[in-house]
Amino acid sequence: MIRKLKSGEYRLYSRKKNPKTGKRRDLGTFKSRDKAEAHERAVQYFKRK
Repeated sequence: MIRKLKSGEYRLYSRKKNPKTGKRRDLGTFKSRDKAEAHERAVQYFKRK
């Protein structure tokens, strides 16, 4: 899940909430949405390996 921050950057969050904290895990902050989407694809790829 990608959200745009007030700073103009994009942050990638996990899809599921952490049951312990009730929040989503931060998977990185990126300058552009394209970079965030590319990283999300990489994360999904390695989850399936």
